[in-house]
Amino acid sequence: MDPLQADILRLKKEKDAIILGHNYQRKEVQEVSDFLGDSYGLSIQASKTTAKVIVFCGVDFMAESAKILNPEKTVLHPNLNSRCPMAAMVDVESLRELKAEHPGAPVVSYVNTSAEVKAESDICCTSANAVKIVQSLPDKKVIFVPDTNLGLYVQRFVKDKQIILWPGYCPTHVDIKVSNLKELKRQHPDAEILVHPECTPDVIDFADHAYSTEGIIKHVVASPKKEFIIGTEANMLHRLRKEAPGKTLYEVPTATCPNMREITLENVRDSLVKMQYRIEIPADIIKRARVPLQRMLEAGKQ
Repeated sequence: MDPLQADILRLKKEKDAIILGHNYQRKEVQEVSDFLGDSYGLSIQASKTTAKVIVFCGVDFMAESAKILNPEKTVLHPNLNSRCPMAAMVDVESLRELKAEHPGAPVVSYVNTSAEVKAESDICCTSANAVKIVQSLPDKKVIFVPDTNLGLYVQRFVKDKQIILWPGYCPTHVDIKVSNLKELKRQHPDAEILVHPECTPDVIDFADHAYSTEGIIKHVVASPKKEFIIGTEANMLHRLRKEAPGKTLYEVPTATCPNMREITLENVRDSLVKMQYRIEIPADIIKRARVPLQRMLEAGKQ
């Protein structure tokens, strides 16, 4: 075992810590994580853990969500430069203005949002359950923030509601173009194309299926097909190759998230040694933001 990995495993025991790693993390960070998953799966793990310390290897809003769900625990984010650009595209003041323009319309907040924005929301969702969450609401008009493309994807399945979209997007998924997929399909004509719902509508139309990262993994594992073009962050192929060893996977060359890749093994070790960087959120924000997150988790049980 790499000495750095051994240090991390030792420190984890000493500090009574759990490491949660997103599917888009560097391969070596995935290897030291106790749980890997998408934002929804990791939210569930964060809500269940008995560990005193949560080291969250993902972008900023994910660590915040873990703190909201576990206010009594120490939540560490190993590298403060690991921020989600999409989450930064929505701010509280502008959201309040939009709510005033559509009085009574509930706010469905993608988990890719800050704690302050969640505190202004009625319920959260992830790409895995966004359709289900919006369908569950009795209202005919819904405000959906911040990802326009995910909102447009939801609208495909929810015809009876008006979805008020926010002009946000994921730079990594927007960089996946139909031209990329066409070239990969030309090279690998038998491969099935799977993309993330944060991709643009034309990419989703061209693909065979659109799933969350966990949905992509489940599909590849269960499918009788042998070849797949994976239209999401390329680091996910590391986990996918381990869980579906008999399958051949092709990454989209443009699908890299520099923000997710900020966290290194050294960051994880230093985080445990120095107990840095602690996520601190005002108590009133935690109280208000916890409600929409808990509603999302409860909806997942139904």
